Amino acid sequence: MWAASCLASCCASCTCGLCTSVASTISRRSARLAYCALFAFSLVLSWILREVAAPLLEKIPWINNFAHTPSKEWFQSNAVLRVSLGNFLFFAIFALMMIGVKDQNDKRDAWHHGGWIAKIAVWAVLIVLMFFLPNIVVTIYETLSKFGSGVFLLVQVIILLDFVHTWNDAWVEKDEQKWYIALLSISVVCYLATYGFSGVLFMWFNPSGYDCGLNIFFIVMTMILAFAFAIIALHPQVNGSLLPASVISVYCAYLCYTGLSSEPTDYACNGLHKHSKQVSIGTLVLGMLTTVLSVVYSAVRAGSSTTFLSPPSSPKSGSRKSLLESGDPESGKEEKRENEAQPVSYSYTFFHLIFALASMYSAMLLTGWTSSTSDSSDLIDVGWTTVWVRICTEWATAALYIWTLVAPLVLADREFA
Repeated sequence: MWAASCLASCCASCTCGLCTSVASTISRRSARLAYCALFAFSLVLSWILREVAAPLLEKIPWINNFAHTPSKEWFQSNAVLRVSLGNFLFFAIFALMMIGVKDQNDKRDAWHHGGWIAKIAVWAVLIVLMFFLPNIVVTIYETLSKFGSGVFLLVQVIILLDFVHTWNDAWVEKDEQKWYIALLSISVVCYLATYGFSGVLFMWFNPSGYDCGLNIFFIVMTMILAFAFAIIALHPQVNGSLLPASVISVYCAYLCYTGLSSEPTDYACNGLHKHSKQVSIGTLVLGMLTTVLSVVYSAVRAGSSTTFLSPPSSPKSGSRKSLLESGDPESGKEEKRENEAQPVSYSYTFFHLIFALASMYSAMLLTGWTSSTSDSSDLIDVGWTTVWVRICTEWATAALYIWTLVAPLVLADREFA
């Protein structure tokens, strides 16, 4: 016992020393990546606790306060939700604190970029405190997370649409034949991948001898949507392009696969049920990578966006010219350089809000969108709730993309950037 205590103390000391060393090297430019790293670490911590924390939580009286001890899976989900809640509160608090920050003269700008030792300490304290909360608080958070995760999925789709349109515009603006050939080649490859993968889904999720009408409907709908994207994008009256249509088609096929692979293991039409654990973990890894990439992209994209990602513009320096240059011309120029407020390059509130919503979404990934209905504690992200969340996300993605194409025609009196 004494040896274990000493080992734990040594590990904690080394960890704190490492965190302090890392925190001291974080610069203003690397702050966004540091937030991403903290978020990624929270995902790893959630995954680890999901695997090892159940026996410990069973011994905590305010958590295991039931007449009959719940299943191992319940404690696993409870551990994930408590870490997620602490992570959510950390980023939500920062999102509220950063409301209205417009320039770098605001003291809160320094809070956003600096003080990393204190931030890591606050984050760790919040995570620990979540394990002292009663179960009812965690249950409420679980319910709210399902709605927050839906919002994050919507934001994820918007980010994807923004990415593919930016990619397409960047290559079109080069106005060279080789870039047009590259656009066409990638579009063709994406469409071949979409329909080829759809054929594979027919083999995996429509086994012979079973009535798998629902799975066939999901797969056929994916193929029809992919075809519709190309037809609408290439219509003469629509200002569309084949590249975004092809990339969205691949993404919809991926969502269809994740939905079908999340079907219960005892469902005869799930042809992957013999490898359900491996498929479940593989789906989780892809989901986590997609989540992290979405968060990282939103963080980077926020630095150059001029739309809803950016804060209201700061007053222009020209409006203060008479005040700053009312004295001696030379001293006025020096004073202007010292006092001119540099506007922040992205919305800090939106930045932290993305992380808060992603914390909710990652908890739903690790718990299968429910704390009690999965077939086995060894499976992750499995169940009919997950299936319909994935499929509805696919349909919402298709609807949003089609709307971006037809909106200028439907709302002809409005200007679209």
